[in-house]
Formats: sequence, C-alpha cells, structure tokens
Amino acid sequence: MGTPDFAVATLKVLLENNYNVVGVITAPDRPAGRGRKLKASAVKEFAVEHNLNVLQPTNLKSEEFVETLKSLKANLQVVVAFRMLPEVVWRMPEYGTFNLHASLLPQYRGAAPIHWAIINGETKTGVTTFFIDEKIDTGAIIDSDEINISEEETVGSLHDKLMNLGSNLVIKTVNQIESNTVTTKVQPKIENLKTAYKLNKENCKIDWNDSLDNIYNKIRGLNPFPSAWCFLDNNDKNVAIKIFNIAKTYSKHNYNTGAIIIMDNEMKVACKNGFVRIHELQLPGKRKMEIKSLLNGYNFEKNAKLL
Repeated sequence: MGTPDFAVATLKVLLENNYNVVGVITAPDRPAGRGRKLKASAVKEFAVEHNLNVLQPTNLKSEEFVETLKSLKANLQVVVAFRMLPEVVWRMPEYGTFNLHASLLPQYRGAAPIHWAIINGETKTGVTTFFIDEKIDTGAIIDSDEINISEEETVGSLHDKLMNLGSNLVIKTVNQIESNTVTTKVQPKIENLKTAYKLNKENCKIDWNDSLDNIYNKIRGLNPFPSAWCFLDNNDKNVAIKIFNIAKTYSKHNYNTGAIIIMDNEMKVACKNGFVRIHELQLPGKRKMEIKSLLNGYNFEKNAKLL
C-alpha cells in the first residue's frame, strides 16, 4: 500500500527479492497539470509496468473493497506513504500490517517527517518499521536505521537517501517476520516530542525576521518540493516568489532584514546575523532560474526587498 515515488523503491525491492505481491493498493488517479488530465500515482505506474494487480479504493471501509482485499489472501501488508487504515484492513493479514516511516520514531510522527527534520536543524534522522495500530505512527517498533543529515542537505537529497535506506529496512523486516525472529518494542514516551505537521502555504513561507540558521534550514528543508516562498517587493509591486538553492554567510551589517543586495552577478538577502545568498529562484509564471541568468533580464530596484 503506497502512493508516491518514496513507496516505489519498496515495491521494487520486494519484487527483486522474489516476494509474491498479490496486490498493490494506491490512490485513485487525480487531475494534474494545466490540462487537468487524470494522472496515476507513481506506485500505480510501476505496478502496471510489472503486471501487478492494482486496487484504487476511494473508501477503505467500503464493503466492496474489504471483500476484494480479503479475496487476495495476503498474509502480510506493507504500507509506505499511504493513508490511515481502518482496523478491519490492518488487522486482516495473518502476520499483521507494518508501516515504513521516514523518521526515528517516536520523533516526527505525521505527514512530512523528512521536511521537518531539516527545517528544525536536526543532524540525524532515519527510517522505522512498526506494526500499525489504531493511532497514527504510534505502533510497536520492529526495527530502525539511522542516517546523518549534512549541513547542505536538502529535502530532495535526503528523500532519496531515506527511500533507499527504507526499502532495505523493509526487506530486513519482512525477513524477520518470515523467520519468526521479530522482536518489537513499545514507542517510548519522551519529552520534547516533535511533530511532522502537514505542509501548507503558511508554514512554507519564509520569515525574514527569523535567525539566519532558521531561514537557511527552512529553505533547504523545502527544496525542491513544495518549495519555500515569500513576497518580493520591487518598485512597490509585491509578487510571490519561490526560493531554492542557497548558501549562508554570517556577518554583522546595517541592512534592514529582507533587503536585497545585488553585486558581481550575485544576490544576497540581509538577515539578523548575516546574509542568505540565493543561487536559484522562481518568479511567478516563470521557470526556475539561476541568479546569474535572472539578472541578465530582470531589474531589481535599489530599495527592493523580500517580505
């Protein structure tokens, strides 16, 4: 059971290890792009290519879906980046249902664990397999694997590392279940529990009054998807822009926060304790551009700033 690219790696490795995948459950096709044509999920595209049986229920509690699922006679269900399952579904197989989550549980339960680990400036994260229960990401832990987060890591690069790390952990977990060597542990109750909240327009907006480190972490934690954004005030016209590749420089200065400084084909933005050097951004209705190319055709006024 899965939907995005992150889940494809697990399905692929299950097939490579000769496990009998009797069914693939994924999201219904959704309108996408300017033409709003129906687009299949990444998992469905992969499953169809490999002639797997695909189910796309709109209601996981519907009698029709539950009966169809029973008819597959799966003895284990593997969940990666899917929806919350009703009890009638996760209790169905003989060996249970386990989930792969892209964090070191119990930290970062929720929808966007990879993003928030970087946004919050973590130096390590990982992947965890656990048996599903009636709550979200709270079940008994089967196994986990850890990885370091570099200072330059983006959500794009970390996503791919965790996708591969996670698919290997899934195989290890399936092997443990198959050989009856699984030992589980209850998720510990800890202070300062951090949540991987669902991303929205508001929590993806850059606050230029925040510290340099927090701004830097937010932008790389949203690069390249869904992307950090802010308003550009240029000649008293406000437009929403997206910011991607950046660097940071610690420095004392007298600029107002958000002030734009253009020099030697470079663009930097003043923060409380330094500057964010922007290497790549996107103007409304335009493609993503490197700053040097942007400056060849776009004029920033002297009082231009980011809000």
